[in-house]
Amino acid sequence: MVWKKDLKVLLKPYYWVNILLSLSFIFAKKIPYICDFVFSFLESKCEIDSRESEILFFLMIVIMIRTRKAGSVTMISYLSSSFMYTKIANVILWFYVDFRMGTIYLIIFTLVGLLLPEPTYSGPENIVYFRTLNALDDEIERDKRVTWLVCFYTAWNPSCVNFAPVFAQISAEYDLDNLKFGKIDIGRYPEAAEKYAINDSSISKQLPTIILFQNGKPVMRRPTFDTKNNLIKFVFTEVGIHNDLKNNIQSPILSLFYQGS
Repeated sequence: MVWKKDLKVLLKPYYWVNILLSLSFIFAKKIPYICDFVFSFLESKCEIDSRESEILFFLMIVIMIRTRKAGSVTMISYLSSSFMYTKIANVILWFYVDFRMGTIYLIIFTLVGLLLPEPTYSGPENIVYFRTLNALDDEIERDKRVTWLVCFYTAWNPSCVNFAPVFAQISAEYDLDNLKFGKIDIGRYPEAAEKYAINDSSISKQLPTIILFQNGKPVMRRPTFDTKNNLIKFVFTEVGIHNDLKNNIQSPILSLFYQGS
């Protein structure tokens, strides 16, 4: 059933337009009628030369590495993580063939980015969005009987974007009086990243970070560090979060919840 859900998502303009942009150069080279029209000024117009092959091969390697680091586990998250790299590669390829074509593609690329932002999750959720570090700390301290699972994220990071619907779905499922979910954008509020020792740089492997607070104190975080202070990789999937909640939260209400599920 997951693939049916993904196919419905792919019908949204953002995805099919970006898929076309990502494959535009290959389509133009390999579809005869399009190739004859677009590359009419080239002698070997419908052949991919060695330099173009090198760019495409390098693109494949980059996508494989970056989507793996982003924790892409579904078709949609994989596509979302790869669009930027495929479109940049297409910019290079079009400019390599002809400066005018590269300019036209770059303009289309920019307009699509402005007019078709990536769709955000719009399903049910029970999340408190904290606007300041003080608001987060005050809420955690206000009632220490409440356990908080807080996601520290940035709006621009692909891993955070991929994790957003998972976190939202879990927050809707665990609708309990003594368990609440929160999020804070450390891109806008870097003081939160500083206090909880989260690297928010563009190459950070700590995004997103989730911290479990019990009795007002952090008792578990993902990803975490080993005894040598090396980051332990954690893939943010619904199953992984479920298991961590089950193993780390000591709560009679949660025990009843798992017994009934």
